[in-house]
Amino acid sequence: MSASFMAAQRTLFTSESVTEGHPDKLCDQVSDAMLDEVLRQDPNSRVACETATTTGTVIVCGEITTKGYVDVPKLVREVVRDVGYTDADYGFDFQTCGVLTAIKEQSAEIAQGVDHALESRQGRDPDELGAGDQGMMFGFAVDETEELMPLPITLAHRVARTLAQARKDRDIPYLRPDGKSQVTVEYAFGRPTRIHTVVVAAQHDPGVPYERLQADIVEGVIRRAIPNVDDQTRYIVNGTGSFTVGGPMGDAGLTGRKIIVDTYGGYARHGGGAFSGKDATKVDRSGAYAARYVAKNVVAAGLASRCEIQVAYVIGVARPVSLNVETYGTGTVPDETIRALIDEHFDFRPGAIIERFGLRRPLFRQVAAYGHFGRPDLDLPWERTDLAPLLRDAVGGKLPAVKAAAR
Repeated sequence: MSASFMAAQRTLFTSESVTEGHPDKLCDQVSDAMLDEVLRQDPNSRVACETATTTGTVIVCGEITTKGYVDVPKLVREVVRDVGYTDADYGFDFQTCGVLTAIKEQSAEIAQGVDHALESRQGRDPDELGAGDQGMMFGFAVDETEELMPLPITLAHRVARTLAQARKDRDIPYLRPDGKSQVTVEYAFGRPTRIHTVVVAAQHDPGVPYERLQADIVEGVIRRAIPNVDDQTRYIVNGTGSFTVGGPMGDAGLTGRKIIVDTYGGYARHGGGAFSGKDATKVDRSGAYAARYVAKNVVAAGLASRCEIQVAYVIGVARPVSLNVETYGTGTVPDETIRALIDEHFDFRPGAIIERFGLRRPLFRQVAAYGHFGRPDLDLPWERTDLAPLLRDAVGGKLPAVKAAAR
């Protein structure tokens, strides 16, 4: 968030989410299901699994090095079924979709840099993992919600999940798996004040009157997900009027094409790297998780009301080449002090991140829809605030603790 956002008397900010039946999210779930399955059999597997889908077809490709074995067509069909594509009338279903596979092993040149970091090859450090790629990752936290997430993306996820649940529970029996949500929040001087607009695109059976669909979505989804809307909140349901052709029948899908949905809804910066289908030696994933953990603990400790961490890596090198802290003028101590505390209390080397969060376990498919951060429904190690007391004590323990979803 810029300084102008923090200073503006009135600002609107919008974030979106999608249901698990969205074609891009379907691909994310297949890629992470592949990752989970090989980690279950071989925790040291190296995985960079991409999935694409279009009418009647799912394509699984990429690089996987593992001692395990995956029946790829069987796994894909299980995911497609679980997501909700169970009826041929949808134009795409788990029984009839074609599954194509094009998977090879990880490049030996990449593997040698990951297995033995530059520092150990030069004799400067003990043998350890190097980063699986170069790039920069961002982590963010803000005290707008109990989860220390921006309010727009939190509400967008809530609406999307409520839409999916209304389908699964048959509360709205004519809904189909694909769907999107979008929430606009009004801010004053950087603080949320009201819900301005809520948008829902809900795939549905043919022949449903628009008036019925609109009433069911407003009452059965939006008001259930966001009970504190006001009389001036605007609702837009299926802006085209109808949405019967959806999922891979309506649009092609691809792993990693919803990176803003996966993170902070555009409220904070993003390094550009996707998460799904990548094992934790890929710092696109592990580095971003670590940066979120640190930012969340900084805010939970009361050191700032919003915090963004940027960390950058070089392929084959263990230690980050840079680490930046930005609190947007909300810090209760200088940013330089926070940076020094992070250096003292957190290790950003990939091997240390993997060890701290236990990232060789099959725990990734569960975050492939509805966000990797701010998930009180899941006990995610990078969402804990166990570092906050140490940070607070390090500056004298006099700061007010921020209410967070600590576990």
